[in-house]
Parts: sequence; C-alpha cells; structure tokens
Amino acid sequence: MNQLFDIACNFTHESFNDDLNKVIDDGLANGVNRFLVVAAELDDAEKINKLILQHDDFFCFTTGVHPHHAKSFNSDSSDRMRELIKKYSPNALGEMGLDFFRNLSSHDEQVFAFAEQIKLAIEFNKPLFLHQRDAHESFIKVLNTYKADIDKAVVHCFTGTQLELDDYIECDFYIGLTGWICDERRNKDLRASIKNIPLNRLMLETDSPYLIPRNLKPKPKSNRNEPKNLMHIASEIAGLRSESIEEICNATYQNSLDFFNQV
Repeated sequence: MNQLFDIACNFTHESFNDDLNKVIDDGLANGVNRFLVVAAELDDAEKINKLILQHDDFFCFTTGVHPHHAKSFNSDSSDRMRELIKKYSPNALGEMGLDFFRNLSSHDEQVFAFAEQIKLAIEFNKPLFLHQRDAHESFIKVLNTYKADIDKAVVHCFTGTQLELDDYIECDFYIGLTGWICDERRNKDLRASIKNIPLNRLMLETDSPYLIPRNLKPKPKSNRNEPKNLMHIASEIAGLRSESIEEICNATYQNSLDFFNQV
C-alpha cells in the first residue's frame, strides 16, 4: 500500500475533541502513517505534547504562532517559545508567516512575530513551517533578510501564482499542497503550475479540519476534512502532473520524512 505523510493536521481544533482516535485510525487505514500536528499559538504546546505521548509512533509536531495570533506575540514570547523548544524539541517551528487577507493581527505585529520565530528557528536549526496569504512581497522580504541562515522551509497550503512559486523554488523551499487543488473552478492557474514544482520539493497535506476537497464524494455532513482524504488529494495531483500515484506517494513521503528528520 502506498504510504502518505499528512504534513498539516490541526488536531487541537475543537472538532476533533470527541473522536480523534477514530480520525487517526481512519487515516492509517487509508495509507496515512505519519501526521504532523500543527500549532497555531504557544498555548497549544501542552495539548500537543499530550497527543505526542499517546501517538508518538506516527506523530510529529510544530511549535509556533500563526499570523492570526501574532498580536499575542510580545517581547516575552520569544523567551517562552525558546523554553518550549528546549522542553519539547518540535520537528519544525510554525505555523508562522504573514496573512494580509484577514488581518486578525496588524501588519506590524505579524512581521514582528514572524521575524522573531525565524530567529529562533535559526538558533535551534529547526525547519520553518510557513503560512502566506495575500502578503507575498512582505513575506519574501522578511525571509530574504535571514535566507542565508535558514536550513529548510516549507510553504504550507500553497495556493499562489506561478511567480510566487518561482520565488519559493528559487529559495529551495518545499511546497505543501492541499485539497484546494481539487477545485477546478477557482484553481486554473495553480492546477497548471503544479507541474513546475520539482518532485523532490513537493509535500501533501489535508490541513484538516479545513479545505475539504470540493470533488470528494460522498462528503460528510459536517464538511470536516480528515487525513483519510489525503489519498484523494494525492490522486488528483498525480493526474494533474501526469505522474503515477506511486510516484507521488513515494516522493512526497520521503520528502516529508527527510524534512522533519523522521527515520
């Protein structure tokens, strides 16, 4: 059976409070045997650690602050995050970056939190787990300030343009693709440009519980996305890239193992 690594699972989301074990079992039954649990804020760390202790055979995780929560990242937050990194040794730092679409934190707050987290990633030699929406120019500007010292980075949930993709590939970043690719109405440019992502830089994700594939049948009444749908996403990407599902699964699985330092 083809193996898959879901690099974005928001398992601290309340929709998973009652049936997370079943969600994990369903994912395992559908080829997903590694899950990255993504942090949105520093307060997620304790809850994620409990999950890791229960499922350490196939979980890895991040520590960080999403740009939506950047307003909570103050002068003391870097010290707190440093201690969390020392205590739990996450596989990557993030989800960090810039989101100028919703602007739940100000631009200045987002840039500050982003830069501080990059510095910590460099200090601890941790990969970056990146988020960018409607902020590409500022996003690249911040990253370019530290690019020479950044070890590895993945642009998670990529939905951007070919020009944005070119910038990320030039930086040797990895690209994470979600079920967003399964919507042919809104994604003509992206569905065409994914052929230009080097196979050794491609990773797959559900971003569950978000971004359920539009063409998934049948869809759950809750509209909750789960890791068990990752093979559906992989199949869609394989078709768009004119590659076999085996090629996509094998390459993205190995890419993810290497990126997150998994044996």
